[in-house]
Amino acid sequence: MAGEEHAYPPEEVTARLAAQLPHWRYDNGWIKRTFHTHGWKGTLMAINAVGHLAEAAWHHPDIAASYAWVEVKLMTHTAKGVTDKDFELARKIEEVVCWRPGRDGGALEGTPANDARFAYIKYDD
Repeated sequence: MAGEEHAYPPEEVTARLAAQLPHWRYDNGWIKRTFHTHGWKGTLMAINAVGHLAEAAWHHPDIAASYAWVEVKLMTHTAKGVTDKDFELARKIEEVVCWRPGRDGGALEGTPANDARFAYIKYDD
């Protein structure tokens, strides 16, 4: 079981995001990330991936969504701020939602990048 939760000061949160999670931002006590998608299918897939990770971790983000984007917001309510729980879950969300197997060089080729019928996540590169 985890020990006492420590909320980091805003300056440290911002520095850690810059070093470890550059696509995330600190805003009004939360760390946030917006994932852009190619449409509703991608939005639902991203939400479901985040939901699975959050439930497995037993640490639940706030999620806002529209047709072609999903915003994930993390903060530890009991600590009234951003804790290690938030950074750890954000890293796992980033790893899973942004996974691109075609770039890993393994047997999995990944979603075809040149065919809009199969596109779902807009990657940040």
